[in-house]
Amino acid sequence: MPAYFYDPYRYRAHKMNGGTFQNYADKEYLPFTEKEIEKHLNGEQHIGVYPLLKDNTSWFIVADFDKVEWVDDCKKFIAACNEKGISAYLERSRSGKGGHVWIFFEQPYPAIKSRKLFISILEQTGVFSLFDKSSSFDRMFPNQDFLSGKGFGNLIALPLYKKTYEQGNSCFIDIESLEPIQNQWDFIKNIQRISTMKLDELHQIHNTQQNISASIVPKLCNEKLTIRLANVVKINRNAISTSLINFLKEELNFLNTPFLIKKKMGKSPYGTERYFKLVEEIENEVIIPRGFIGKIIRFCRENNIEYNFSDERKKLKEVSFLLNAQLQEHQQIVIDTITKKDLGVIVAPPGSGKTIVGLKIITEKKQPALIITHRKQIADQWIERIETFLGIPKNEIGKIGQGKTKIGKQITIAMIQSLSKELEKPDGIKLLNAFGTIILDECHHIP
Repeated sequence: MPAYFYDPYRYRAHKMNGGTFQNYADKEYLPFTEKEIEKHLNGEQHIGVYPLLKDNTSWFIVADFDKVEWVDDCKKFIAACNEKGISAYLERSRSGKGGHVWIFFEQPYPAIKSRKLFISILEQTGVFSLFDKSSSFDRMFPNQDFLSGKGFGNLIALPLYKKTYEQGNSCFIDIESLEPIQNQWDFIKNIQRISTMKLDELHQIHNTQQNISASIVPKLCNEKLTIRLANVVKINRNAISTSLINFLKEELNFLNTPFLIKKKMGKSPYGTERYFKLVEEIENEVIIPRGFIGKIIRFCRENNIEYNFSDERKKLKEVSFLLNAQLQEHQQIVIDTITKKDLGVIVAPPGSGKTIVGLKIITEKKQPALIITHRKQIADQWIERIETFLGIPKNEIGKIGQGKTKIGKQITIAMIQSLSKELEKPDGIKLLNAFGTIILDECHHIP
């Protein structure tokens, strides 16, 4: 709230009659004088400023960071700014558990342009993502492009408040040692401001890059949400609504248990990710795991989000299988359920015949199949069952592992460690296009 001068007795009477400070008329803004500044420096009061001016420009922009990784993320952001010829300065926040990166302008500059420019720099460094819950980046000051007309925007506390400054906080710090700059006033006096001409130049480069990216991938249906299903799910980025962003952020960020364990034991979680993020971002699209397709379709329907759906999966030439086994009742129930699905996880106790169920699925799908395991013993068991129940000779079963890479015409067994290495090779694409059914055995053991 802005600082006001008012008669407390008159205001008390106004409040007793049901009034509020907002509709109390007999108040005026407190002048920003040297005396008020001295009170801030002496620790008598804490002053903050509203960066956004009446014409929606600002003299500076500040990136606010908190959480465990704030130091590393601040350094990445400052380094990215320096590479572009932008001087950026690090202040440790009042709590000592976060930082503010300040960038000063020679003249007031439109917030809509400065915010777009510096948020893009944050994204390029990987520090910030709309879909990342673990990012230490919190917000920008100013936090909006335009004033709403109902207030002054968001407030940022000024540095050098005595009580926190004496604790080594609320002051500018050395980016390497993280120690307070010895002479704060001399440091502030020599701060380099970026010219509006340089800002315009960088903003133009950013817009050009955005336009080139947009021309590479044509916009579909006038930016209507498009969901494309292949080996992953791809969504056109520019059409994602705020509600969908929040949904993906909540559903596809998983808390990392080792991080919590370290925190509870009082150990430093440095270097341990707080969340696993399963959202990948590229220029014009957001990529999410294929198994999430059902949830995202349901969310769009329930929230009246219009979308176009494109199934880009390709079926291979059908392969004939003959299963020489009689399913038990509980196995048939599983098959009846799974035939209605394109993907899923089967959970069953040991001895329930999961291998037979897997072979039946392969038979029903009539596609070249890949079975992925993480242990040689399990791979050998699959080969034995395939010979017994599908009648495929061992020498016709494909194998990836133990130095061998052979794709079978009907079915292939792969060790996950060897498979990942093969996929990294230049000709790894042949593996991606070789199978129509994939079974991952003992998937709960595989990260």
